[in-house]
Amino acid sequence: MNDDDRTRALLHALDRLPGPHHLEHPDGFDRSAARFGAIALRDRLTRDFGRPCSLDEGIQDASFSFRVDVPAEAPGAGLLLAVRLSNYGDLAAVTTPAPDSHDDLDDAVREGALSAADRVRITAALSGLGYRLVPQRLLRRRYDGETWLAAEDHATWWTRFFDHL
Repeated sequence: MNDDDRTRALLHALDRLPGPHHLEHPDGFDRSAARFGAIALRDRLTRDFGRPCSLDEGIQDASFSFRVDVPAEAPGAGLLLAVRLSNYGDLAAVTTPAPDSHDDLDDAVREGALSAADRVRITAALSGLGYRLVPQRLLRRRYDGETWLAAEDHATWWTRFFDHL
C-alpha cells in the first residue's frame, strides 16, 4: 500500500467517526487541544520563516477550526501560504492564493512558486507537531464517503475535512 492509498484509507476511516449531523467535528473533538496545536504551529512557522505568521481562529460552520497564514514576504518565492487544520485526526492542508493551481507542494516547487527550502520548513513543522499533510490531489477527488455530502455533486474530500459546510 503506497502513501496515497494509506491517506485515502485514513480519510475514509475519519469520515466514519461518530459525530453530529453538521459534520463540523467528530464526537469528542477537543477545541482547546486543537487551539493549542494551532498556536504551536503558528509559533513554529514564525520562528522557521523569520516573519510573524498569523492565526485565524474565528472560523465557524466548517470542518476546520484554525488557519495559519505565512505572509508572502516570508517564503523565498514570495507566495502567501495558508495551512488549514482539520477538526479530524490532526489533518493539515497547505494552500496558496489559488489552491487549484498546484496539486501539492512538490508541484509548487517544480513550477517555481515555492522554494524547496520553504517546502521543507512547512512539512517539518507539520510533522514535528504531529500533523499529517494531505496533498491537494487527494482532497480534490470527488467525495465518496459515508455522509450526506456524498449526494452533493460538488463535494470533494476538501469539502469534507477543510472547508465551510
